[in-house]
Amino acid sequence: MAYVDAITQGILLGGLYALFAAGLSLIFGVMRLVNIAHGDFIVLGAYIALVTVQTTGLHPFLSLIVVVPLMAGLGYAIQRWLLNRTLGPNLLPPILVTFGLAVVIENSLLMLFSTDNRRLAVGAIETASLSLGPISVGWLPVSTFLVAVALIAGLELLFYRTAMGRAFRATSDDSEIARAMGVNTRHVHSIAMAISFSVIAIAGVLLAARSNFDPFSGPARLIFGFEAVIIGGLGSLWGTLAGGIVLGVAQALGAQISPQMQFLAGHLVFFLILAVRPRGLFPRMD
Repeated sequence: MAYVDAITQGILLGGLYALFAAGLSLIFGVMRLVNIAHGDFIVLGAYIALVTVQTTGLHPFLSLIVVVPLMAGLGYAIQRWLLNRTLGPNLLPPILVTFGLAVVIENSLLMLFSTDNRRLAVGAIETASLSLGPISVGWLPVSTFLVAVALIAGLELLFYRTAMGRAFRATSDDSEIARAMGVNTRHVHSIAMAISFSVIAIAGVLLAARSNFDPFSGPARLIFGFEAVIIGGLGSLWGTLAGGIVLGVAQALGAQISPQMQFLAGHLVFFLILAVRPRGLFPRMD
C-alpha cells in the first residue's frame, strides 16, 4: 500500500512539474528557443506574488490577477525587444542571453530579499485532504494537478483551434514563408512568450504555496521542467503532462526506497528514456 500511495503522490507532483514545463514546451514548439532563465522566472513570479500579498492583503491565489498580467507583459517585452534580436539558425545567442537573464534575476532577488526561505500561506487548503480508500491526498496537490490539466487543454485548444494557433504553427514550420504571407513573426513570437510567462506566473504561485523558495530555487525548477519536456516529447503539450507524471512517480518511488534516492531516481529515469526514445514518449508528429 505504501507504493500505491507513493505512485498517487508522484502523479500529483507530476502536475506541478507539468506546469514548470508547459511554458518551455510552448516556446520551443513555436520558435525553437531554449530559455535557460525559465526556472528563475518561475521564482520571480513567486516573489511578485509574495510582494502582492504583503502590500494588498489579497489571498495568494487571488494575487494571480496581478501576477499573471505583469508576467505576461514582461514576457512580451523581453521577447519583442531582446530575444527576437537573437533568433536565427544559431541556437547559441538566445541561450547565452537567457543565461545572462538568469544571473541578473538571481542576484537581483538576492539583493532585494536575501537568502531567507519564503512561502505563501494559502490557508486551510494546505492541510486539507481527500480520502481515497486506504490512502489520502492533499487538496492542494489535487488542485495543482487539475490546474495543470486545464492549462494544457487550453494551450492545446489555442494551438490547434484558433487563428493565433495557426500563426504559431506557421511560424514554427517556416518563419520565412510565414513572413512572406504577411504574418508578423516578431509579434507572434512575443505573444507566445507572453502566454508562456502567464503559465510561469501560475506555476510560481503554486510553487510558493506548496514549498519554500529562495532566490536560487530557479535552476532546480528548470531541470525538472526540461526533464518533463524531454521525457514527454519535444513540442507535445500532452506529452509534457505525461513527462511530468513519469518524473514525479519516479521521484516518489525513489523516495520510498531511500530519501537520498528521490531526485536521483528521476534523473535515472530521464536518462533511460532519453537512451531508449531520444525524441521522448510522445513527440509531436510534424
